[in-house]
Amino acid sequence: MSLNTRIDHQVLEKIIHTLEGLEFGTVQITVHDSQVTQIEKNEKHRFQLQKPKAKASTTNESQK
Repeated sequence: MSLNTRIDHQVLEKIIHTLEGLEFGTVQITVHDSQVTQIEKNEKHRFQLQKPKAKASTTNESQK
């Protein structure tokens, strides 16, 4: 993009809107002939793994 080329205000607003609230993922901006032609958002939702609870160990104390 040359220094004289300006990005349209609506395009900038759309890029900002696409980025807002994005916690994990990517935003891909496609440019042809120095103009933004496409904006893609790939959002990922991540969940923390919960470790399984340890099974209560059984003792043979009651059998003695």
